[in-house]
Amino acid sequence: MNLPNQLTVLRLILTFVFVGVMSADFRHGPSIATIVFSIAAITDFLDGYIARKHNLITSFGKLMDPLADKVLMCAGFIMLIPAGLMPAWVVILIIAREFLVTGLRLVASAEGVVLAADKLGKQKTIWQIVVVIYFLVYLASEEPTFTWMRWLFDWKITGPAIAGQILIWVSLILTVVSGFNYGWKNRKLLADC
Repeated sequence: MNLPNQLTVLRLILTFVFVGVMSADFRHGPSIATIVFSIAAITDFLDGYIARKHNLITSFGKLMDPLADKVLMCAGFIMLIPAGLMPAWVVILIIAREFLVTGLRLVASAEGVVLAADKLGKQKTIWQIVVVIYFLVYLASEEPTFTWMRWLFDWKITGPAIAGQILIWVSLILTVVSGFNYGWKNRKLLADC
């Protein structure tokens, strides 16, 4: 297994660790979860970069890299719902988009076509990662050890109520638009429906 594929598998493992840490109730859970999620997000960028730069693109990577990305992002958003930081309806829209794009990729794969992520989809992923990390840092700032970070969220402009909502809406709009764009560009695959 080459390095990009190892990073993809590591991202899946880190996702499960992230969910476990977020589910457990212990003193530094949010800060550890923030670190784990951030490392997993970094592997998302590294595996693709290394695979393209060193021509290490494999069938496993084509299938598992986008799947690992979706599992990580869905886990991040779902774990923010119980904290009251992410509206469930937003998470449902995001997950629905991911399922629809994955379904389209499966249809394309059956036709022998590989659908690569486009620039809008990559921007969507970056914004989604920013949203999840923002709210994880917010949760970590409530820990006694990290109250010094609280100033980031105490300002009226950057507080979770305003800045968080802006981030959520930007991410949601990019998610919906990129999903529509992806479907529209590949609508010929669904012509026989």
